[in-house]
Amino acid sequence: MVKTKKVKAAGRFGARYGRSVRTKIAEIESVQRKKQNCLFCSGVAKRLSKGIWQCKKCGKKFASNTFYIPKKEE
Repeated sequence: MVKTKKVKAAGRFGARYGRSVRTKIAEIESVQRKKQNCLFCSGVAKRLSKGIWQCKKCGKKFASNTFYIPKKEE
């Protein structure tokens, strides 16, 4: 896998698809690959499929955003 400075992990696409598309993909993937916190117990949640998450600590299965869990507003 090739990583470049400007588009990071999206460098695997080479010169295809245009720079703006590759930078957007790189931003989404960098947030997606971070550890996500459960909305209920602040444990680590794992993405099962698009928009479906399951907490490893409390075992709850819930729906949220497709690629990442938004931070809880207080």
